[in-house]
Amino acid sequence: MRIAITSQNRRNITEHAGKCRKFWIYEVKDHAICEKTLLELPLEQSLHAQRPNLPTALAGINVLISASMGRSLYLRLREQGVLPLIACEDDPDLAVRDFLSGKLLTCSPNAPHAHPSHATHHDHDESTT
Repeated sequence: MRIAITSQNRRNITEHAGKCRKFWIYEVKDHAICEKTLLELPLEQSLHAQRPNLPTALAGINVLISASMGRSLYLRLREQGVLPLIACEDDPDLAVRDFLSGKLLTCSPNAPHAHPSHATHHDHDESTT
């Protein structure tokens, strides 16, 4: 499984997934993180600029975790088989660990720009790991 996390500042999960150009990419096998790498995209390869497709460097991701994203991006990711999550957590490593254990708190998918104060518990299908 490949998990991408928006992290424009390289430290925290950041907002505006569509315009983000820096992502932590986590390779996961058997519910364990095998590798973590920083992906930096040029401006013309942001999610916003590459619509309707994913940038080639993000192809193959299974999950995208961000602090916010627009509804159209949320729906586009779902259509492409990517699970989009709006996390309450701002630490990328902790968010991945919480996701893998089924404990990641997320905002409602009905309000992609909502502030994380409207948190829900996220259960994921473990068959995707």
